[in-house]
Amino acid sequence: MDYDSLFSADTASFMRSPVREIFKRVDLSKIYSFAGGYPSPDAFDLEGVKQSALQVIDRYGSKALQYNATQGIPELRQALSERYGVPLERVQVTTSSQQGIDVCTRVMVDPGDVVLTSNPSYLGALQSFRSYRAHIVGVPHSNDDGEFRARYEQAIDQCKRQGRKVKFLYMIPDFQNPSGETLPLSQRRLLVELAREHGFVIVEDSPYRELRYRGHDVPTIYSLDPDCVLHLGSFSKILAPGLRLGWILGNPQLLDQIYVCKQSLDLCAPVLDQYIATQFVTSGRLDANIEKIKGLYSRRCQGMQELLARYMPQGVTWTRPDGGLFLFLTMPQGFDAVKFYDRALDNGVAYVAGSFFHPDGSGLNTMRLNFSFMDLERIDKGLQLLARLIGEELDALGLRCDAGQ
Repeated sequence: MDYDSLFSADTASFMRSPVREIFKRVDLSKIYSFAGGYPSPDAFDLEGVKQSALQVIDRYGSKALQYNATQGIPELRQALSERYGVPLERVQVTTSSQQGIDVCTRVMVDPGDVVLTSNPSYLGALQSFRSYRAHIVGVPHSNDDGEFRARYEQAIDQCKRQGRKVKFLYMIPDFQNPSGETLPLSQRRLLVELAREHGFVIVEDSPYRELRYRGHDVPTIYSLDPDCVLHLGSFSKILAPGLRLGWILGNPQLLDQIYVCKQSLDLCAPVLDQYIATQFVTSGRLDANIEKIKGLYSRRCQGMQELLARYMPQGVTWTRPDGGLFLFLTMPQGFDAVKFYDRALDNGVAYVAGSFFHPDGSGLNTMRLNFSFMDLERIDKGLQLLARLIGEELDALGLRCDAGQ
């Protein structure tokens, strides 16, 4: 049978995740993996989840195993409403924050419509945008507010000249994936101003926001204008990704369309998991677990930065995040992290090439490293190996300087 003739036009826009392809090739326990965004196994409160599940069954019985509302079970929506200080009608539960990205795109984007995003940006979001044949415009970051605004205005004006409509701007403002960097308040305000002026929505993806290890919280973009921002949250990094639960905060008119869309996708997010999450939140276990996670990851984040300074060849630089799960390495121009990848993996170390996070395919000399999954001992050994391989590659390319930084 000619299966190709049966596929929709959308399938040509599907993009394979290089991260998921890694997991198909290797056993993570047998290599030094800086590749995925996996939480540490030590971050899971196994006893807390067990007790929460038992309490849910005792309290709700078969109700916890039945279908429930597409918006999410009332108990979880109420818990999220109280936790984040938003009205109940502004809370929609999703099957992971990845579904949140997908439904936002599905309800707002027609083929050819523009999604603005930072360059680089989260790979999973780029996959979703491409699957709906969006025109993705990545805007390079600038630390200067004037230049920052000018770059976004230039991108918007160019889209308008091409006859394209900007539907939304996608941003991870806190400990961005892949860079680990945080958007300052002044630039969050500039984005809201642009959204109001040009009539588009901001999709604020915040799965890492509660994992800050130093410095002070910056107000969410949503808090600056709740009617032009859809705020996505997730339990994956603060409780457990296996529950597959997230949420969207937003204007009820936008959420109503997302609600209708979600009906055709899964009817409702996993109900038993929602009750377990509710019990975890309302019992205080979530806050306690977040504090435990922050202590664990803070040490790994700082430790990785110190080890990079010890091992990496001169000319290699990296970001210095205040939270989250990732930092971003930049090698000298001429280094190709995509071509280098197979050599690294054959030697037992994995990362994600930075160009996959760039909508325009740039960033060949960059890579994303995760510090949450492995303990510091394995991070140390993995970075020694990666640094040696990078040094050898720089030598072969004639780009090597003296070791040490």
